[in-house]
Amino acid sequence: MNPLSLSNEQYEKVYERLTQTALEYLRSLNDLPSFPDLRGQQTEGMFHGSVPEHGLGVAALDDLETVIDGVRPGGPRFFGYVHGSGEPIAAAADLLASVLNQNVTSWRSSPSAATIERSVVGWLATMIGCPGFSGSLCGGGSSANLMGLAMAREARLPANESGVSNPGAIYASTEVHMSIGKAVALLGIGRDHLRLIPCDQEFRMRVDLLEEAIRRDVDAGIKPIAIVGSAGTVNTGSIDSLSGLATIAEDHGAWLHIDGAYGALAAIAKPENFLGIDRADSISLDPHKWLYQPIDCSCILYRMPARAQRAFSHSGDYTKSYFDDPVENFMFFDETIELSRRFRALKLWLSLRYHGVAKFREAIRNDLELASYFAGRVDAEPELERLAPVPLSAVCFRYVPKGEAAADQLDELNRQILPKVVRRRRVFLSNATINGHFALRICVVNHRSRRADLDEVVNEVLAVGRELAGQ
Repeated sequence: MNPLSLSNEQYEKVYERLTQTALEYLRSLNDLPSFPDLRGQQTEGMFHGSVPEHGLGVAALDDLETVIDGVRPGGPRFFGYVHGSGEPIAAAADLLASVLNQNVTSWRSSPSAATIERSVVGWLATMIGCPGFSGSLCGGGSSANLMGLAMAREARLPANESGVSNPGAIYASTEVHMSIGKAVALLGIGRDHLRLIPCDQEFRMRVDLLEEAIRRDVDAGIKPIAIVGSAGTVNTGSIDSLSGLATIAEDHGAWLHIDGAYGALAAIAKPENFLGIDRADSISLDPHKWLYQPIDCSCILYRMPARAQRAFSHSGDYTKSYFDDPVENFMFFDETIELSRRFRALKLWLSLRYHGVAKFREAIRNDLELASYFAGRVDAEPELERLAPVPLSAVCFRYVPKGEAAADQLDELNRQILPKVVRRRRVFLSNATINGHFALRICVVNHRSRRADLDEVVNEVLAVGRELAGQ
């Protein structure tokens, strides 16, 4: 018998213990502190021991409680980053996906998994108003943005065979996500050829300045490769004029990629805010944000599979398929950068079938309402100041003590407020830079949150701010 094989009874003990541990965590989640009471050196001591030469058996599970004690809980008062809340039906499906251990490279490697993923991708495209788009699931928005721009480069400035030789440019707003700068570097285009276009007062790319930048490049012999529109910027949730960007892209023969990792799925609830999204060549979106799925579950959508194949198809003899049926002959690795791919679609498929789209639409609308409510609380509080509009569910604000304070003093004060609020373990928020100034930031993509949880953010920031300001 293989030494790693266990009896059914042994498996049952492990799975029952894991299930009970997970259920207990879910039962207590709403009441857990928002951040662990730990410091870096403590976690080093907890988890940096030597690998055991001889197994601990079921006793190895005893340390799971220590693991849980050191995680940042996804409870109702977590408002940091743009991070979904881990819908439990989907999480249960993720366990089964790991047990099934499918490598979703193609239909022949896992007929159910491949078919479910293609179906789910079609659902996502239809849900955001882009029926007929194809695509695949991937690990994160950064990977999806990289693939979108790889398709753009190969469509407008082919480089797969001979490398990048002719100059070309990518255009995005000054509010664009950091992954775009990484992508242009990895693709050999170079960050010097990433044109960051200023934004208007709503933090949306100025289409007039975009047009000017493209014309300057064309006059200088630099080819426009792609325009990157934001459907929900990471700082403020601003949505570029997608229709305006689409028209400029069409006029100049440029690819239009929409980074919708944060916001695109809000089109389920507010389609009028995303007019023109269906004119994109490629779109990134993250079900592990605003469909609340456990990480990782992102998606790249594209209008033309042939463009994806042109960018990514490169196979060895060992991957050739000899099926005649077009369904059976489908291979994800011809349309993505990945070869080995986990069964990401199972959790999303089960979660959508269990709850239905209507409940997700309602949950997203609830998040939008909560963000609006919080913005109202900030606007009504004399010691708080909102620093940006709230087009989606991110609210940027700062504490302003009574009396006069210089801008740099306010920046430093709020920098000190943030870690102190987090260490008090009642709420979790993050930060942003707005017009050059430090901002506290909350983002509501959490199906567990209620108004009282956002009231607690106000209470905590006021308490810490007054303490630091000596009031």
